[in-house]
Amino acid sequence: MKISCVLLTMGNRPAELRRAINSVFEQQGVDIEVVVVGNGADLPELPEGVVPVRLPENVGIPEGRNLGVQQCDGEIILFLDDDGWYRSPDLARYVHDAFADDPELGAVSFRIADPDGGPDQRRHVPRLRVGDPQRSSRVTTFLGGACAIRRSAFEMGGGLPGDFFYAHEETDLAWRILDSGFYIVYDAEAVMYHPAVKPTRHDDFYRLNARNRVWLARRNLPWLLAAVYLVNWVAITLLRERDRAALRAWFRGFAEGWREDAGPRTPMKWSTAWRMARDGRPPII
Repeated sequence: MKISCVLLTMGNRPAELRRAINSVFEQQGVDIEVVVVGNGADLPELPEGVVPVRLPENVGIPEGRNLGVQQCDGEIILFLDDDGWYRSPDLARYVHDAFADDPELGAVSFRIADPDGGPDQRRHVPRLRVGDPQRSSRVTTFLGGACAIRRSAFEMGGGLPGDFFYAHEETDLAWRILDSGFYIVYDAEAVMYHPAVKPTRHDDFYRLNARNRVWLARRNLPWLLAAVYLVNWVAITLLRERDRAALRAWFRGFAEGWREDAGPRTPMKWSTAWRMARDGRPPII
């Protein structure tokens, strides 16, 4: 099975990008290609064999990755951030064998390790009850820049929702992959490195986080589950967040999620919601 790695970059980390590319080309025992997408940015000089895709404007993370997938032909797709890299040259072979052994495996979420030796961050473990980051399990979502996806599952799920721009796009695709009959695992043995950074560093983090959460529910959940899901997240946000400016931005995005078009609505099957509950995270939280 051929593997394609899609790397998204804003062109402002050339040294880190080269490190990421090298970690892909160092993978052993697999047929692998690298596609680098310049998301509204010129690309630096790239190693021989890299497929460059230069986008004239920043179209956002999900659409940038979608356009990268269009330029590759691997049966397994890796998504990697330009400031991340693979720890072991055996990772791709490990992932390849996992997909080859089980045709129902739709996606694998990797364990992200701190290159400076810090503790694994809880938010990098896509489980409701995080527990031990070194414990593998079935999950209901994956990490966008630290994952491998079966191409057929990616296509059956409709790809990433391009209009999301940033936040929750992986969960939207994950839910659709699950509804197509695949399952998703968090595999603690599949490790990559990424510096410890806060997601709030992004502009419009709170607004897009709230808007896309509403879109996620509107697009994918039966209305009863959508109502419970969104009420729960309003309560969780009020309990977690104390910064007034952040709360204002969050509720502005929440309202925007109802005003604006969320895209096609294809509610998941109730059997999928039940399967998600058995896997540890029902789609109400």
